[in-house]
Amino acid sequence: GRGYDIAGLTNIYTGSDAWAHRVVKELLDRADDPETMSVLGFCVSVEHARFMARKFEESGIRSVAIWGKSPRSEREEALSDLAKGKLRVVFSVDLFNEGVDVPTVDALLMLRPTESPTLFLQQLGRGLRKSEGKTNCLVLDFVGLHRREFRFDQKMRALLGGTRKELEQHIKGGFPYLPAGCHMELDSVASKIVLKSIRDSVPSNWPRKASELRQLVAAGHEPTLANYLEHSGLELQDCYSVEKGWSDLCEAADVAVLAPGPHEAKLRRSIGRMLHINDEVRCNGYSKLLSSSSPPCVGSMSVREQRLTRMLIAPMVVDNTDDLQTGVNTVWEHPQVRRELLEVLGLLRGQIEHIQDPLTGRPDNPLRVHARYSRLEIFAAFGVGTGAFVAPWQDGCKWVEGERADLFAITLNKTGSGFSPTTRYKDYAISRDLIHWESQSRTRADGATGRRYQEHVKQGSEVMLFARLHQSDRAFWFLGPAEYQRHEGEKPMAIVWKLDCQLPGDLFAAFAAAVA
Repeated sequence: GRGYDIAGLTNIYTGSDAWAHRVVKELLDRADDPETMSVLGFCVSVEHARFMARKFEESGIRSVAIWGKSPRSEREEALSDLAKGKLRVVFSVDLFNEGVDVPTVDALLMLRPTESPTLFLQQLGRGLRKSEGKTNCLVLDFVGLHRREFRFDQKMRALLGGTRKELEQHIKGGFPYLPAGCHMELDSVASKIVLKSIRDSVPSNWPRKASELRQLVAAGHEPTLANYLEHSGLELQDCYSVEKGWSDLCEAADVAVLAPGPHEAKLRRSIGRMLHINDEVRCNGYSKLLSSSSPPCVGSMSVREQRLTRMLIAPMVVDNTDDLQTGVNTVWEHPQVRRELLEVLGLLRGQIEHIQDPLTGRPDNPLRVHARYSRLEIFAAFGVGTGAFVAPWQDGCKWVEGERADLFAITLNKTGSGFSPTTRYKDYAISRDLIHWESQSRTRADGATGRRYQEHVKQGSEVMLFARLHQSDRAFWFLGPAEYQRHEGEKPMAIVWKLDCQLPGDLFAAFAAAVA
């Protein structure tokens, strides 16, 4: 049930002293102070734990081995001695994974393989307890590639989060988006092994993905999108490309789908443009709409419901129709598209990571602060235009007179080819509640637009900030309303805005790293 042979692995680990000596050397080289360190080591077996304790003792490091069947008094004494500094290392077997609080521990030795992300985090948590005088926790993972099929992606994503693509970016960039005070390191050989493992661990091309789905059906599992992702190890984004999506994959694997509509291919492709959805308002609202067997009547909807419907329909409209009801009717002519969307929304609902607040004083607006939105969705939410078609947003600034709102779409990392020297404005997060932003190059401080920015509270308007890391990102994070604080210069004006809602820590870390 553990995926490896305990006896066989123990023989490898204890067959010679070389491996144990390497562990000793790496710990002594990397520990802040070997004379004061407090270490837990996680071993594969009792024999392995005893072996490691013996080798550490031979190296002059006071150590002991304990396990589940050790007398309670011995286990308690070992932890007490570790806390008092009488011991430097305690090696254990299936003992301190959870429920044990040893706050003085400042180093961990991962000496056993595990493919359970939960177990890995439990072990990691033994070193993350706060203690007076403790400034960091050193984690050394010695397991390595114990078999070809080992899923580095599962282990590292349990720690880092994000998609597989984002995990690759973490590794290639030397883990640039870790919280302040954290450091991770892979040598060049390890980086290549881990990256190859991540790429090879799941189906990578369309035929292999279709074959995986056929195997799922042959094994007696229902061919739902959720089942497929669970069994294949793929992510939702892996099922979508520019031209294909889940329904196309089903057809390629000979899984039955519902009858196609007149614009089937175009509408299927639009689903891949909705994978950024990460709030309950859209997940629940869209699901409620799509679950109706007949097209909802737009005329009987409230303003807020109409805007939410436009946010759903606008990315899917065919031939730039300008009538919202016509757009709704068109979508309802495609039952397979609606079925797929409902499956996708169910999965996206489970991926929501932030607490999101509504816009105070704007009950007709469906947006939530710290959710992600495309330009089309933003315009639809603020009532820009009418009908199903939403005109594209070309500039980074938009004044919506009817809403008394300035909308700013900010791209933080402007190193790409899409920005000329005159449009590489210096936009970045100063802190979790302060944003530095530069206006367009033609904006004068004493002009109508410049004065509105400075006097927006007095004039009764609001400034809404939306930000993304890269130009290639389809959607923007909604940072919420912001209030003018100060500015320098003009053409462009360099303005500091204060956010009503502080940035979550992960967004601030990413935004700061993007412009560092």
